[in-house]
Amino acid sequence: MTWTDLAVTLLLSAGLFFYAAGTVGLLRFPDAASRLHALTKADNVGLGFVALAAALQWGSLVVAAKIAAVWLFAILAAGTSAQLMARVARQDDGDGP
Repeated sequence: MTWTDLAVTLLLSAGLFFYAAGTVGLLRFPDAASRLHALTKADNVGLGFVALAAALQWGSLVVAAKIAAVWLFAILAAGTSAQLMARVARQDDGDGP
């Protein structure tokens, strides 16, 4: 096993841990805002680790740049969708306009 294989395995394991933590937060936290926060933050960090592992595995700067762009778009989409979902949840609770 080379150092690259070991690094990819460790990064994928870290990504899996953060995905699992986000899922547990989604299932266990009491309100919508806490659930969305746990899910978006943990999943974006988990995706970052998985993307880094994929970029390291392929070993190409072009592929790494494409993976980084996908990760950036996922971060933007997660933040935007979480804001919209939190706004709808707040309106359903009667706490805001």
